[in-house]
Amino acid sequence: MSIKKTGVDQQLIRDLAGILNDTNLTEIEVELGDLKVRVSRQAPAVHAIAAPQPSYAPTAGAQPAAAAAPAVVDVSKNAVTSPMVGTAYLAPSPDAKAFIEVGQKVKEGQTLLIIEAMKTMNQIPSPRAGTVTAILFEDASPVEYGMPLVVVE
Repeated sequence: MSIKKTGVDQQLIRDLAGILNDTNLTEIEVELGDLKVRVSRQAPAVHAIAAPQPSYAPTAGAQPAAAAAPAVVDVSKNAVTSPMVGTAYLAPSPDAKAFIEVGQKVKEGQTLLIIEAMKTMNQIPSPRAGTVTAILFEDASPVEYGMPLVVVE
């Protein structure tokens, strides 16, 4: 890395940006002595996801609930976010039952999923008791730090 009198080597910035694109990271930081360079890009926006509505047949004499707009999950308020970069799994092994399903009640501390990072399987516990209203990732998909994974209300 070379520091020019006019600032930081622009090729270094281009190289770091190329690494971001190649690795699908959102941020990279390099520090060498007193020089510290951070290159980041905006993460994709997270959109609210409509919670699935239960289907049922009303019993005789029962009144169906008033037709309302589908409930919208508040991702920012109730989301359990990824504490690390890695690969997220819904089950402990490919042939095992998933830890959670949408609509399931969970206890505080119950394992919601596993994130594999650097060949280590890390259990991600529920921060609170509640109901799983949305699972925001695909099984065996890469996740980033801070990414919303599950909504527990």
